[in-house]
Amino acid sequence: MRFEELNWMDVEAYLQQEDRLMLITGATEQHGYLSLLTDIKIPLAMADAASQKTGVLVAPPLNFGCSPYFLAYPGTLSLRASTLMDVLEDLIRSAHQTGFRRMLVINGHGSNLPARVRLREVANTLPSLQLQWYDWWESHAVEAVAQKHNLKPEHANWLEAFAFTQVCELPQEPKIPPYVPAITNAAQTRQLYGDGSFGGPYQADPAIMQDLFNAALEDILQLLQFEGFPPPSSSGDTP
Repeated sequence: MRFEELNWMDVEAYLQQEDRLMLITGATEQHGYLSLLTDIKIPLAMADAASQKTGVLVAPPLNFGCSPYFLAYPGTLSLRASTLMDVLEDLIRSAHQTGFRRMLVINGHGSNLPARVRLREVANTLPSLQLQWYDWWESHAVEAVAQKHNLKPEHANWLEAFAFTQVCELPQEPKIPPYVPAITNAAQTRQLYGDGSFGGPYQADPAIMQDLFNAALEDILQLLQFEGFPPPSSSGDTP
């Protein structure tokens, strides 16, 4: 269930029974042969699947993240880290003001992590707010699927090549990962990575991808229970 399917009165009715919300963060950036919105499509699909099982509402995704190192690839649209932190804080505070108290951020992009630090600061000012943050590709369950099949997760390789992120035919032969210095600018990054994949197989068997998706979905369902948190309250919050 997404915001786009509801009007404000529907959300008000939802909040009379439920205070949970899923927010999607990711990026619009190069992903080799995959969609430029791969980092949004994956967590959004997971959120939709979780919503179907739980009825928890899914907010519109924040389609842009921090991708300065990919700006030499056309189609990459990047926010400054400070901008991302401000935008996500504003969204969280807006949702909280209207009555959402338990929020799960499902993140699809590694360089969005500065926003996670900002949200810790927000949580200090809103005691009634309960926040969870989930980087799906770093999940132990997802890692276990990769290890079971002797596959190494990397940017724009098999890890992200779901049927719904593929926009063209993928190369059949794996790519040898390049040697990359610790920090590169956008031009150097494109020179080093070429097609944009960080190396390894470009795709995996659909059954493996389904196992991967299911592993992440189970994580999300568990996080939506907000176990270990005290019951939400409205006392002590500051604007």
